[in-house]
Amino acid sequence: MNNQTDILIIGAGISGLLAAHALQERGARVLLVDKGRSVGGRMATRRIGPGQADHGAQFFTTRSDVFRALVAQWQAEGLAYVWSYGWSDGSLAGKAVEDGHPRYAIHGGMNRLCKRLAQGLAIRLQTEIAYLSATPKGWQAETRTGERFVSRALLMTAPVPQSLALLTAGGVQLAAADQAALAQVAYAPCLCALVWVQGDVYLPEPGALQRPLHPIAWIADNQRKGISPAATLITMHANSAFSQTHYNAPEQETLAQFVAALRPHLADTALIQEAQLKKWRYALPTMLHPARTLLAQGLPPLAFAGDAFLEARIEGAALSGLAAAQAVSGRL
Repeated sequence: MNNQTDILIIGAGISGLLAAHALQERGARVLLVDKGRSVGGRMATRRIGPGQADHGAQFFTTRSDVFRALVAQWQAEGLAYVWSYGWSDGSLAGKAVEDGHPRYAIHGGMNRLCKRLAQGLAIRLQTEIAYLSATPKGWQAETRTGERFVSRALLMTAPVPQSLALLTAGGVQLAAADQAALAQVAYAPCLCALVWVQGDVYLPEPGALQRPLHPIAWIADNQRKGISPAATLITMHANSAFSQTHYNAPEQETLAQFVAALRPHLADTALIQEAQLKKWRYALPTMLHPARTLLAQGLPPLAFAGDAFLEARIEGAALSGLAAAQAVSGRL
């Protein structure tokens, strides 16, 4: 089965979604393909019992006029809201540190924004690409079930190692300079625990604690955040060192360490109803590409984008997707 389009985008996170809209506005036919069950990538929200929790990205900031305008639009639509202007550095007795940058969250969870952005786009979920190959007229992608997608151009927003693996599997050879530049991109993993608590949880305003040097670097109450009114769900993120060390450790042993770190913040009568462990292998870019996108040389139109391009934040991913869309559109 062939699926023909002008531009195929691998990855339906915020980078791919915004790129798709920008390309459609230029008149291109666009198809997004993602192996996940939902759009959004690490802008992920999960239900546990009667509650829900953001278990990937927790908030975002704005530093550029372009992204600030997007966020203002999302606020006008009733999606985005200011959650905080800073977090406690670990002292429960002190006030949250405020640095002037608003931290935005999404009503209903971060994934709701991506589902909103997915409206009006052609998207194939739960579709895992096995390889990508260049053709005289563009690109061909084949899934593990034998389905094929044919496009004039290709835009890759998946983590760079995954993108390179798909090209290698199809025998695509990047220019030496492009290969060397992308091989420099590196990521750190993140382990996440989601804990359903019945009872009181004591965290500083506005319901989150950030302590980068602690093994459990982030603790946030999704009920106080405003996205889980029916249940208290706590999101906990480990720092990079802990996540790297325990990534392949037995799940129950790792969860026990998360729960132990949460205990000091629980009332004596609080009960833990459920705890789940989630893993993000490519959570934090630690070595960035120095530009917002990379347009491959010597091949049919191919651009790389994502949060590893210039800025390792949601804003960086969004702006990277827009830059990649412009680069690919220029080549076409």
